[in-house]
Amino acid sequence: MADSAPRPGGGGIAEDAVAASAIRRHEERLAKDPTSLAFAALADLYRKAGRTGEAIALCRDGLGRYPHYATARLILAKAYLTEGNAEGALEELNRVVVQSPDDVQAHRLLADVYRRSGDLDLAARHLDRVVALDPADREAARLRDLLGSGGAPAEGSGLRKILEDDTFATVGFGTICLEQGLLDEAAAIFIRILKKNPDNRQARERLDEAVGARSQKRRGGGVKD
Repeated sequence: MADSAPRPGGGGIAEDAVAASAIRRHEERLAKDPTSLAFAALADLYRKAGRTGEAIALCRDGLGRYPHYATARLILAKAYLTEGNAEGALEELNRVVVQSPDDVQAHRLLADVYRRSGDLDLAARHLDRVVALDPADREAARLRDLLGSGGAPAEGSGLRKILEDDTFATVGFGTICLEQGLLDEAAAIFIRILKKNPDNRQARERLDEAVGARSQKRRGGGVKD
């Protein structure tokens, strides 16, 4: 097996030591039994340590023996996404939902990948499935509603009158809203742009920033449910 020390850019020294120890344990287990399902856990550890190439190779090898192992396909999809291979990730995730239509994690990842690619309708469809499977996921419900609105401004927005005018549906104005912390308004603008032009890379990137900032704000306690 290759050197199991985590690559630079990970957590602190203590976290790196724990990760290295876990990798060694799983490597030893897999060495004793090459047919063990432990390959998936080891691949995930490789992925988190920045060793995505090894994670992908390990998942592919293991899935050759266990093609219906959904967890391994999810790990492979995440590794593909780390490498920027969205097409590979989509292929694996779609295989998972064909095998297991109620796999909520796969639907979450599919929604994220489709949103990042500018396919907002498919993203909303998978978020709708997430909410059906996990009604407690309020963030998914909010994002689904936002995507489903087609970029219509929220009722309570102070900029509702301005945002109803397509004149302001520009990346520049959306970026200003984003910089001012008007995250829902910014997201609405970028969604409206992407509805008309799914290939607008700047709008996709800014929407991703807005959605990420919204999630971080909620996790940090900025919004109480």
